[in-house]
Amino acid sequence: MTTLFDSHPARYWHKLDDGRIQCDLCPRFCRLHDGQRAFCFVRARQGDRIVLTTYGRSSGFCIDPVEKKGLNHFLPGTAALSFGTSGCNLGCKFCQNWEISKAREFDVLGERADPEDIARTAARLSCPSVAFTYNDPTIFHEYAVDTAIACRARGIKSIAVTAGYVRPEPRAEFYRHMDAANIDLKGFTEEFYRKVCYVHLQPVLDTLVYVKRETRVWLEITTLLIPGLNDSEAELERMTAWVVENLGPDVPWHFTAFHPDWRMRDVPGTPAATLSRARAIAMKNGVRYAFTGNVRDPAGQATCCHQCRALLVGRDGYAITAWHLTGDGKCQDCGAACAGVFQPAPGTWGAKRRPVSMSMA
Repeated sequence: MTTLFDSHPARYWHKLDDGRIQCDLCPRFCRLHDGQRAFCFVRARQGDRIVLTTYGRSSGFCIDPVEKKGLNHFLPGTAALSFGTSGCNLGCKFCQNWEISKAREFDVLGERADPEDIARTAARLSCPSVAFTYNDPTIFHEYAVDTAIACRARGIKSIAVTAGYVRPEPRAEFYRHMDAANIDLKGFTEEFYRKVCYVHLQPVLDTLVYVKRETRVWLEITTLLIPGLNDSEAELERMTAWVVENLGPDVPWHFTAFHPDWRMRDVPGTPAATLSRARAIAMKNGVRYAFTGNVRDPAGQATCCHQCRALLVGRDGYAITAWHLTGDGKCQDCGAACAGVFQPAPGTWGAKRRPVSMSMA
């Protein structure tokens, strides 16, 4: 049979009585005839199986500050070798990375690298972590897992930047190989998730609870605040109260600014005051580490001791400007432990961004 797909066998699917094959990776349950692609566009039916069409193919590699992955308390100041593929299993109208996540052609996939290539390159470039980012790693599950296994063998950490829209069985396998994750909590109403993201809220909440309670993965949260859609005081009160009750007070939370993009170019950008208000509500409700993002706000991006409020880590954007943690991650003033994964001293990567060509690596 002639195929249009570069294929790598995918997991998590089963045959239906009507001849279709159902993808069981995420709660969309795409049911495919031969030759059809799932909603994410990268998982496809090929004959009597589901394949991943982007295995070993990336939209590009770049060394980023780990803080750019939405991780302020995981190896601060260090560099993360970052990459994504194409496609997404959400349909967010506000997507800030739509050139990659909404791609329906594979001309964006200009780099080829197998998992061992990536792990070897990260080690050679002194990157302590590899980040699956730019689009959601859920949809390139097999590629991400195999890369994480290769990285772990070399002592390199793996980071997932994800919307958390995944079913329980693949979720358990995926997070067994991750070391840190930033999971989007895009809003706190079913209506927002259904009408704006074209998915459902509950599976995301389930993933947050699973990662926090059932794994050793370091977890942080990001919420992109969109004026008039998910930024009301009532919604922020409910959302922050839920997080503290279900995930505890120590999960760092990033409230970030929306800018008009993709299919929401008529919505104004988020005022800095909205981010500050969200941060204040979160801290009032017990969140110990709340941050503002996508704006210049050193005060809102600093880590302070939850007990004595002393400055622990100062930041200006992605650059670290102050460090007042002991070697074991405690406040130098009062000795209270700061939740996170810290080295005795911060990294020195700063805010640099360095593209990497795997063909030259």
